[in-house]
Amino acid sequence: MYLFLTFYCFLVSAYSRALEDAIAVLDKIAMPVDVNDREAMLGLVKSSIGTKFTGQFGDLIADLAIDATTTAGVDLGQGMREVDIKKYIKVEKIPGGQLEDSMVLKGVMFNKDVVAPGKMRRKIVNPRIILLDCPVEYKKGENQTNAELMSEEDWKVLLDMEEEYIKNLCVQILKFKPDLVITEKGLSDMAMHYLSKAGVSAIRRLRKTDNNRIAKACGAVIVNRPEELQESDVGTRAGLFEVKKIGDEFFSFIIECKDPKACTVLLRGASKDILNEVERNLQDAMSVARNILKNPKLLPGGGASELTVSATLKQKSSSVEGVEKWPYEAAALAFEAIPRTLLQNCGLNVIRTMTQLQGKHANGENPWVGVDGRTGDIVDMKERKIWDSYSVKAQTFKTAIESACMLLRIDDIVSGIKKKQAPGSGAPKQPQIETGEDADTEQMIPE
Repeated sequence: MYLFLTFYCFLVSAYSRALEDAIAVLDKIAMPVDVNDREAMLGLVKSSIGTKFTGQFGDLIADLAIDATTTAGVDLGQGMREVDIKKYIKVEKIPGGQLEDSMVLKGVMFNKDVVAPGKMRRKIVNPRIILLDCPVEYKKGENQTNAELMSEEDWKVLLDMEEEYIKNLCVQILKFKPDLVITEKGLSDMAMHYLSKAGVSAIRRLRKTDNNRIAKACGAVIVNRPEELQESDVGTRAGLFEVKKIGDEFFSFIIECKDPKACTVLLRGASKDILNEVERNLQDAMSVARNILKNPKLLPGGGASELTVSATLKQKSSSVEGVEKWPYEAAALAFEAIPRTLLQNCGLNVIRTMTQLQGKHANGENPWVGVDGRTGDIVDMKERKIWDSYSVKAQTFKTAIESACMLLRIDDIVSGIKKKQAPGSGAPKQPQIETGEDADTEQMIPE
């Protein structure tokens, strides 16, 4: 066991050094990107959706993706931004209209109407917004509650107590002169009466995720108890609140916000199937834009990055002796799987083309030389604008090598050899001879 642990430590440390060398190569060949250059960003995002359904609509989806991720991005300093696509970018699909009618709202929208449409305003300019996470109604007992009433006056006292409780809640809310009150819980008819009488619009039973987006867009703070409300909790960055009817449903818009950190992408299309496909393409485009904003670096595609790393690890392995040499050689061989797969998909001669690519990278001519998947040419990836995101590529390398180290943690021999059968259980099968198609794989012969 001691020998095995020693052997394992040697291998894991060698794999870790191989990973560090691979990341260092990526840093060396990475190209910085100016995220403020709109044309450059459009080209990068379009390269990820060029072969998809929405590629026929030109820059439309790329524009939506860049606008959405730029709006919801938070600066982390040193030119890096953090964009939470799931939390703060909502994609709202509404059948009808044309795909060109799609837009990124400078704010949020949600499928709700005001509580009392006839009594409450449906359009407010520069609204003061209060967000609540509590019911604005009489609190019900947690368990079964019995009340014994001896006279009619007792019933009236109960009603007065309920009315007084709700009135106090409304007074605490109205003290800050809001124009719009939104709560995630219920809102009683009596509270609706007091709010509408004060000229305040109200929306109830909103989703938690939508409430969080509204808070990010208009600068409000979600409050759990009305008595804890402060002036700083009121959202004042929204420019317009409006309720519109689209199709058969009403949608509330909180738009024209100043520096919103959340947004809604409104997608229009002929049918639900088209909208679902457009949404999938948009998610891919937003992920690419998010990765570039998070770490504005690019790497060459077409297998060029993997071949450069593989050539560097092969050179490094020649200077390492003993057991630690094996992980370098294994990692160098594994990285060649990506360009080999690309060549197979292109229908090219894998062996001849791989030899040419390896020769170019071994000489250190140009680390950006790779294969064009459409034509099968060996070209400079900068000229064909075939890119890979630095964040994705670096994470892929880390995950692959960490997975190999995880397998080594198993305190037994990890082998592809079939265990010997017990005596009397039948003769073992003869070893299989590899055919020409499997010549690349390593042959495993039983003991």
